[in-house]
Amino acid sequence: MAAGMMETRRNRRGHRSRWRPMAEINVTPFVDVMLVLLIVFMVTAPLLTVGVPIDLPQTEAQNISEPVEPLVISVNREGQIFIQETEVSLEALVPRLIAITDSNPEARIYVRGDRSIAYGWVMQVMGRVNSAGFRRVALIAELPRPETALQ
Repeated sequence: MAAGMMETRRNRRGHRSRWRPMAEINVTPFVDVMLVLLIVFMVTAPLLTVGVPIDLPQTEAQNISEPVEPLVISVNREGQIFIQETEVSLEALVPRLIAITDSNPEARIYVRGDRSIAYGWVMQVMGRVNSAGFRRVALIAELPRPETALQ
């Protein structure tokens, strides 16, 4: 409420001049709102990633930057298949993908397989997706940690 307060000023001779409003802006509410927004974004940012816990194999390949959010198929260590965060069976995988992508063969699909799962199971999932006509299918791995980097 700083705008409503008035101040008196004295001129050179010591006489009072007229009342003038204070022209100060109270930034405390602005700072409060910004801190709340910062906390909200810090809490929600980790939730935006795919929620299936997968221990990805490591590679030194370059990161892929896509402007469009791709579909992610995950295979966990028990062999369960997930589209984003929804579990599906191997038989229901292709119909669900066709429904989600509206039969778009150019849809970008990433396959994430746990490092402890058999390579053949991940390839079977990729084969099903590829045989359904999807042409942009890629495997996902993570960059190696500095202490485990290949020499």
